Amino acid sequence: MAKKSATGRIGIVDVAVKAGVSHATVSRVMNGNFTVDPDIAARVRAAAVELKYQPNPVARSLALGKTDTIGIVVPDLANPTFQAILRGLSRAAAEDGYRVLIADSFEVSSEEAILAGEARRRCDGLVLCAPRMSDAELEEIAPSLHPLVLINRTTAAAGIPSLVVDYGQGVRDLAEYLVGLGHRRLAFLAGPAGSASNGLRLEGLEAFKARHPQVDVTKLDGGSDFDSGHGAVDSVLASGATGILAFNDLVAMGLMSGLHERGVDVPGDISVTGFDDIPFARYTTPTLTTAAVPIAELGGQAWRELRALIREEDHDAPGGRYQPRLEIRASSGPAKAPRSATHG
Repeated sequence: MAKKSATGRIGIVDVAVKAGVSHATVSRVMNGNFTVDPDIAARVRAAAVELKYQPNPVARSLALGKTDTIGIVVPDLANPTFQAILRGLSRAAAEDGYRVLIADSFEVSSEEAILAGEARRRCDGLVLCAPRMSDAELEEIAPSLHPLVLINRTTAAAGIPSLVVDYGQGVRDLAEYLVGLGHRRLAFLAGPAGSASNGLRLEGLEAFKARHPQVDVTKLDGGSDFDSGHGAVDSVLASGATGILAFNDLVAMGLMSGLHERGVDVPGDISVTGFDDIPFARYTTPTLTTAAVPIAELGGQAWRELRALIREEDHDAPGGRYQPRLEIRASSGPAKAPRSATHG
């Protein structure tokens, strides 16, 4: 029986002695190198089983130059949108034997670049959801993070696929729908000022306003979470808008909760729309009209793009653009008819 090392752990030396081969041969067999003679490889594996040898995963990763782990940086893991992206990414990566390391920047833009660098050093590749990072900072760090896949951001750096949701088209579709219901005073409850996707929504609204000069569109300060929507009730009511375009579903839900507390009927008095179609959107009271984004599909495709980069595989048309789909539910309805003047 082989003698254990001073640490009490069976090591590669013990397996080599037991099998009568060199340390290098054991290492090649354990790392899946098929150039070793089959009979010798079988002897090494049998010795490893008999000695109950467990390879050191850290040492193996260093030897192979790979960790079988990928990283993802998100701005807020409490947001169901990023949870769904993570779920899609994790499931797809697991099918290929990869695990996912998660870094949450907690909506702090200065943390995104730092976390991205730290995560990449620990992983074989990175998926970056960094909506708050400036364009200049992204352009600066992107090449150093390769292999890298971006979600809802683009870069001029070569060889970096981007998966982008057409937020501009989505918000235009929602605004067109509200106008079709007779609404002529709309308000956009904006997301974080530095958010890239918020910028795309604003661009979409500018295009909408150019086509509908008769419609009044007011931009109101907001955020990206439930509290932001709940805290915006006063500004929404003061705007006089009858149709609200919330930055996302969480903001819309917070707003509807606040309006209910004030006795404001949705959609009788004000129509409210969200964005993303998170799972809760169909269970609110009333159910939420929104622009549905194929969130889980984004995560799965992010892994396929990253896998191709890690394996240095050729694939056509890397990246992709996703069109939101209008989901009409009970939180939106016809504009309330203006009260006519009474004559005595």
